[in-house]
Amino acid sequence: MTQKKQNGNIVAIIMMIALFGMIGFVTNIAAPAGTIWMSKYEGSNAIGMLGNLMNFLAYLVMGIPAGLLLQKIGYKKTALTAIAVGFCGLLIQFFSGKFSGDTGLITYLIGAFIAGFSMCMLNTVVNPMLNEMGGGGKKGGMLLQIGGSFNSLLGTIAPVFVGALIGTVVTAKMHTECLAQGLADCAPITNFSDINLVLYIAIAIFAVAGIVLALVNIPEPEVESTAVSKSPWKYRHFVLGVIAIFVYVGIEVGVPGTMKFFLENLEVGKLDPSAAGTVAATYWILMLIGRLAGAGIAAKVSSKKLLTYVSSIAILLVAIAILLPSSILVSMPVFSDFHFAMQVVPINALLFVLVGLCTSVMWGGIFNLAVEGLGASIKKASGIFMMMVVGGGILPLLQNGIVDLSGNYMLSYIVPLAGLAYLLFYALIGSKNVNKEIPV
Repeated sequence: MTQKKQNGNIVAIIMMIALFGMIGFVTNIAAPAGTIWMSKYEGSNAIGMLGNLMNFLAYLVMGIPAGLLLQKIGYKKTALTAIAVGFCGLLIQFFSGKFSGDTGLITYLIGAFIAGFSMCMLNTVVNPMLNEMGGGGKKGGMLLQIGGSFNSLLGTIAPVFVGALIGTVVTAKMHTECLAQGLADCAPITNFSDINLVLYIAIAIFAVAGIVLALVNIPEPEVESTAVSKSPWKYRHFVLGVIAIFVYVGIEVGVPGTMKFFLENLEVGKLDPSAAGTVAATYWILMLIGRLAGAGIAAKVSSKKLLTYVSSIAILLVAIAILLPSSILVSMPVFSDFHFAMQVVPINALLFVLVGLCTSVMWGGIFNLAVEGLGASIKKASGIFMMMVVGGGILPLLQNGIVDLSGNYMLSYIVPLAGLAYLLFYALIGSKNVNKEIPV
């Protein structure tokens, strides 16, 4: 490999990792922002997850087109198109704060849907590119884990910002509005415009990324064509891997998102949105730590073994959390104001936060196992994979629908528990290559 090509590859890898981070930041705005819409619609958990649903529903619509676009115009142009689309989606979300009632919610959901198009397209670019530039296998898995680490870093910042802004605004409004009404205690409803600072930051990130990406040279990875004549659907390990991604993203989003609502609605020990946001952010911090550690582990341990271990541990954590009463309180370190502080929470919340260490390495492992041996079909496979990220919208909505119907938050965690059981099955059995004509 020439020095020029090596430098081009390094620049491309760095750029893809940066785009991975953008995905984490924008995606993780939706769930904590749901607190605002919940307060406007009588505290419905399902309403609070609608923005998250629209963000991920876009993957179902855009997954195949994104894969086709990638094949037609290449990695760089697809990424630039995605950034332009994401910019528009964020602007629409910004304008939703100008409207009241259902109009504001509908405008916000449209913006979240369009932003989801962007996230889908970016994911379609960064995942196969990092995997291919690592040569697949353990090194490809290592690059995916590094990209995932940066995704977690910016994904952690999002709920911290949103939670802090909501908490600050609520506190200020309670003081002024309650005094004006002669009330000693009340909780005024915040508006989506109150978190505009987060949107300003996201828009700025998109603008800078677009400019930098337009200026740098991104080489198109060369892929050995071992499966040109076959559709990705012909490979069993890919089909089952597609289902695994659907389940995994639902778990990753549903565990901390529902936990935040749970902490804000406790009968005893209720937390304000800011404090609940710090607990949720700590889940993403553990994902960051897990991915940083996982980058080194993935270079030495196979994706199959890694997925087996973390799925098993996560099953135990969620099962124990469901069984333990939330009246048991513990003090845990949480990520607040960019440092760690102690926060008293139900023991269930602590166990759910620890699940973040397990989910941290799942994405790269599943993707690596599912596309192994697909060769040139990997671009089309990546688009199909992105469709199934819709699980991050559907499963959390199902989980919070169970909460609305039963009033029991712990019962709703049966959804991620069942998902984790499937991931264990995929690691042990489903990921096995039964297509003997392709190399693994």
